[in-house]
Amino acid sequence: MKIFETDRLEVRRIEESDEVYFAELLTNNLILEKIPVKPASTEVVKDRFKKAMEIELSDLSMNKCFCGIVEKGDDQVIGLALFLIDEDDQQELGYRFRPKYWGKGYGTEIAKGLLDYYFNILKVSKVIAGANKTNEASVKILSKFMNPTGEVFNKEQNCTDIRFEVSKNDWKDKKITTNHKV
Repeated sequence: MKIFETDRLEVRRIEESDEVYFAELLTNNLILEKIPVKPASTEVVKDRFKKAMEIELSDLSMNKCFCGIVEKGDDQVIGLALFLIDEDDQQELGYRFRPKYWGKGYGTEIAKGLLDYYFNILKVSKVIAGANKTNEASVKILSKFMNPTGEVFNKEQNCTDIRFEVSKNDWKDKKITTNHKV
């Protein structure tokens, strides 16, 4: 099930054939040290994979959802688009890519696509995000589209996160457009 696409990427539901790449995105230390989180256990990976294969469009605004990111014309998962809900029930975006796909502008493209989807399809009024202060690439990407709201020490991950948010009105004012196709 395709959720949305951007110029070069497609976001879709996870499929059975994605299991190896999905697991890599939840367990590869090079990816996870940027967040930082510990690698997921085999049980957690299996549980999240099963749930990701079962998501429906209605889940995206109400549940934590992991969706696959693929390059158009290739069905191999290169990353995850995350539709999250924080502890205050706020809509939060997230993304991660396999290291082979870093530095290609995909983070910027998917962040823009996620925000567009949240505001124009899910009709939310505000989206938040966070990035580990030392993850310069994600901080730079989120700063392009969102406003920093402060820094928070994350006890669980033992790092300082920069928190961001953008309202639907601020998004419209930035006149950011995507070639968003559902």
